[in-house]
Amino acid sequence: MTARRAQPQITEIADLTFPIDLVRDQFASLSVTDDGIPRVYFDTPAGTQVPRHVIDRTSRYFVEQNANSGGYFRTAIVTDGVLEQAHEAMADLLGASSAAEIVFGQNMTSLTFAVSRSLGHQLSAGDEIILTRMDHDANVAPWLLLARDLGLTVRWLPFDKETFRFKMADLESLISSKTRIAAINYASNALGTINDVKSMCGTLADAEVLSYVDAVQLVPHRLADVQDLGCDFLSCSAYKFFGPHQGILWGRREHLKSLNPYKVRPASNDLPHRWETGTLSHEGMAGTLGAIEYLEWLAGEVEADGPNTGDRRSRLAVAMDAAERYERVLCRQLLDGLAAIAGVKIYGITAHDELVDRVPTVCITVDGVPPDEVAKRLAAANVFVWSGDYYAVEVIQHLGLQDAGGMVRIGLAHYHTSAEVERLLTLIDDLT
Repeated sequence: MTARRAQPQITEIADLTFPIDLVRDQFASLSVTDDGIPRVYFDTPAGTQVPRHVIDRTSRYFVEQNANSGGYFRTAIVTDGVLEQAHEAMADLLGASSAAEIVFGQNMTSLTFAVSRSLGHQLSAGDEIILTRMDHDANVAPWLLLARDLGLTVRWLPFDKETFRFKMADLESLISSKTRIAAINYASNALGTINDVKSMCGTLADAEVLSYVDAVQLVPHRLADVQDLGCDFLSCSAYKFFGPHQGILWGRREHLKSLNPYKVRPASNDLPHRWETGTLSHEGMAGTLGAIEYLEWLAGEVEADGPNTGDRRSRLAVAMDAAERYERVLCRQLLDGLAAIAGVKIYGITAHDELVDRVPTVCITVDGVPPDEVAKRLAAANVFVWSGDYYAVEVIQHLGLQDAGGMVRIGLAHYHTSAEVERLLTLIDDLT
């Protein structure tokens, strides 16, 4: 073991108005121990823990409201109301102009497959689509398969291996008169980079290219605004922002109305239901509503005027801003601590003045210790991290790490503590 360089005490947490103890009280899983050893959930990019609001909403649905929708009896009527509330809540979270633009589905991957197949009817052999080397495979494989089926040309947008960012000039060079669709990611599930999606979507729109944005990793950490971004579609997953396993798609109304979805014949042609064919996970939608209600609760704890100030979108902005500022302090502690350990290499933005351009997802390699072995040894200490490629296939290949077993991924959320970060750093230091 090589001793880490002494780090300056992180005082920002004490100075920051963030109710971490109250937050952790909302997450029952954070108090679980195994053989007396507390769990540390740094596996958050693959799925966050859920607060009591989600558990209560889901339990209440099963006990008091469980039914299919569209009936005349009480449980069906209540179910219809819950589903409507879930659509409205997600519209507020994403900044949509209407709940009719919000589509619920099994997961982000399934929704992307569905949209890509419908968009395929507007494409012809020789048309071009743009994919990136930074995306999760859920925003790559559906388009690759579509290209295979229709004879489309795929053009790849790389990221800079030194800055871990896209270059706008590279995107502009890929666009031609044949470009029809670009699938891009808002925040990387491996590098943590938050991309300048607004500028990218503006460039694409100027060229009349449709934009499909994967915001799965952004939404747990920042407040998205689909109208400000100027994108055509945006997808996310509730289980990444403290909710149940559930996918959500936002689409421009004109696209959702004009495209032909694959659906069963009795399904409604109204928005958004024409895209929600089959019986949805009503309990999942109730839980998603609970996740947004939790964020509203958080706003009330960090805002002096209480939880009833402003509309829901405003309250969500208060909560997400406070959580992001707290996460940034923890991320700085993690990055500085990792940088002080000999043999550890960080892949992603590390400069203090650039941390606003990343989410607190940090990937590393440790000299002489394969990523799977790092994850196993941390798991033995009840600290949970991921290893491998975590479906970021293009990232791992672009960095040339596929033969080395990928990377170790550490993900922070606003329910983590400085002590948990320090525990992780000590364990990693012991590996070297």
